[in-house]
Amino acid sequence: MVTTTALVCASVPAQAQGKGPPVIRDAETEQLLREYTQPILRSAGLAQQNVQVVIINDRSFNAFVADGRRIFVNGGALMDSETPNQIIGVLAHETGHIAGGHLARLREALAAATTSSIIAMILGVGAMVAAGRSGSSGMGQAGAAAIAGPTSAIQNSMFSYMRAQEDQADRAAVKFLTATGQSAKGMHETFKRLADQLLYQTRYINPYMQSHPMPSERVAALEGMAKASPYWDHKDPPALQLRHDLVRAKLYGFLERADQVARRYPPSDTSLPARYARAIASYRFSEARGALAQIDALIQAQPQNPYFYELKGQALLEAGRPAEAVAPLRHAAQIAPNPALIQIMLGQALVATRDRGRLDEAVSILQAAVNREPESPEGYSQLAMAYGQKNDLARADLASAQAAFVRGDVKTAREIATRAKTRFPVGSPGWVKADDLASYKPPQNAWRN
Repeated sequence: MVTTTALVCASVPAQAQGKGPPVIRDAETEQLLREYTQPILRSAGLAQQNVQVVIINDRSFNAFVADGRRIFVNGGALMDSETPNQIIGVLAHETGHIAGGHLARLREALAAATTSSIIAMILGVGAMVAAGRSGSSGMGQAGAAAIAGPTSAIQNSMFSYMRAQEDQADRAAVKFLTATGQSAKGMHETFKRLADQLLYQTRYINPYMQSHPMPSERVAALEGMAKASPYWDHKDPPALQLRHDLVRAKLYGFLERADQVARRYPPSDTSLPARYARAIASYRFSEARGALAQIDALIQAQPQNPYFYELKGQALLEAGRPAEAVAPLRHAAQIAPNPALIQIMLGQALVATRDRGRLDEAVSILQAAVNREPESPEGYSQLAMAYGQKNDLARADLASAQAAFVRGDVKTAREIATRAKTRFPVGSPGWVKADDLASYKPPQNAWRN
């Protein structure tokens, strides 16, 4: 997978710059998952809790919760879910853990932990469990290293979570799905498939199966509950199915090799998702002209789809044509429902033109974007470059310090923030922000990055 500045910003499934497993940031995928989870969260009484879905760049089927504020889903779970209902069922199950207070003992300790730290610890625990079952000392050592930072209390709580509360989460999930007029069939299909796979796996067991044991009795109980719902036979709306298929195609296009994309989406497949996947693969692996022609055909098919314009802007930007990328990215940001990640890429394009007349617009757009996406290091990095081109060194340093802090590099953040303090008037808002970063100390219960 190619990791570039543009990919981290928006339409790419891309690797986060901090330590730990890579995280996918993508405006289209996140918006779809937001729409999947919002009804479930309202039904669970969690609508005001600002629960976010974080996508991990991992091809295996996995999902988990860790701190009551984030649901982690592997990209592989999305790619393997054939219908929206299947992934919605998984999200409902994880919501059941949050609503049930199954992580209460972890919340305080995890409250200040970075996303990458949480993922690393969870996967480290998974590696240790897998090692115990497979007899692999290497895997066990790797897992131990991944979670060396947390206290033993955190580790014990996580192991306890992994061993319990699954049946309660299943029941809660069916309740939430029924309350929102959705079928639990997809959830049952997914968990049954995992249970069937478990019968054939004896080494390196999937972490989702480790933390979510699938005995036949539990699957049978879930089937009984799911079939009792009046919505058992309800299908996903065709428009939602198409959006789901487009997101899956996008993930394949960005995460798989060109030959793998061609096998899954051959030229004989003229569906919109197949064309989307091939256009992405073409821009990644071939020349820009052919890719842009394919993207323009997508725009012609769905002229109100903001993510096709976003893709065109990204392709132009990465082809070294930032001035041409501005118009499609600006249009995408205007019509997308939650445009912050697209705005960051638009700001990047404006900065990359090196046109001083565009810098004020770039700063305005990027500042608005990081206000909405305060955990985006790329947004702060682009803002730092914009201020640097404006020769506003104080704000450039402050934005660079904020980017380092969000990446989890506290040492660098402190150093740059200390320098920023010397450039601001004492007591000014910029000085106060820089002082906060320069004097920041991680909470005692948070593990080190």
